[in-house]
Amino acid sequence: MQAGFDKRWLRSLQTGMLLVTSAIVAAFLSVAAAQSPSGMQTESASALPDAPQAQSAKPAAARPDDKNTVTLRATPLNILKDQAAIWTSPARIRERDLAYLIPLGLATTVTMTVDHQAMNSSKLDDSSLNSHAQTASSGLLGGFVAAPVIIYGLGHIHHDEHATETGILGGEAMVDSLVVDEVMKAVSMRERPAIDGAHGRFFQTSVGLDSSFPSTHSMIAWSSAAVITAEYPGYMTKITAYGLASGLSISRVLARQHFPSDVLVGSAVGWLVGRYVVHRHHKEDY
Repeated sequence: MQAGFDKRWLRSLQTGMLLVTSAIVAAFLSVAAAQSPSGMQTESASALPDAPQAQSAKPAAARPDDKNTVTLRATPLNILKDQAAIWTSPARIRERDLAYLIPLGLATTVTMTVDHQAMNSSKLDDSSLNSHAQTASSGLLGGFVAAPVIIYGLGHIHHDEHATETGILGGEAMVDSLVVDEVMKAVSMRERPAIDGAHGRFFQTSVGLDSSFPSTHSMIAWSSAAVITAEYPGYMTKITAYGLASGLSISRVLARQHFPSDVLVGSAVGWLVGRYVVHRHHKEDY
């Protein structure tokens, strides 16, 4: 009996450590995204880019390197810088970060308490629903991956620097999200809902890299949506992008591929990564 109690206690401790790690990463990204440059204060702007405006009188030499024109050539180095900033963030945690840590940690903890019950609901025990939801989520993911590529292509054709920047930063954010996602999966090793009655146990070595936590689909979709809506913050752009991203996240649960907490964390971290990438690399002149 004591041995069983010890195992449960250890598993709870490990899960708690994982939640804290996830919250720390999200907190860093939230704080970094909140420190937006003056050029990003465009919440009331149109969803479509305006005509090119005159260049800022501010000397180019006075600008930080990462505020120069975004290019494909600079993207690999920018990704490395992003990852370094993300994974060294625990050393820079401040008391004010609790405003992000506590809500995310509590929301994730509460969601985890209902994961098992939610996935065992008779309403989700429908092979037709699961299949259609799986198809929908895959299609939506393809759209979010293709969107930055299409925007970049149109920008390149029409010599629109704003559009090409959006496409490049969208791709950068998705790569950053994928790296964070894979690391979290390697640490969490959570069973998927279809295994062992949807108990969703963490730290199961048999899972390997096919961990349920977090949702890769959700993380990639929300990072792409965050970049697009930050670059073109029109009302309809936000409704469309975030509406489709929400639909994708929900469909991952309906497809019984992920627990609710998987998509919650995946969506939150993906959105924060996207916002961080834009605020760090966005050119101020648009």
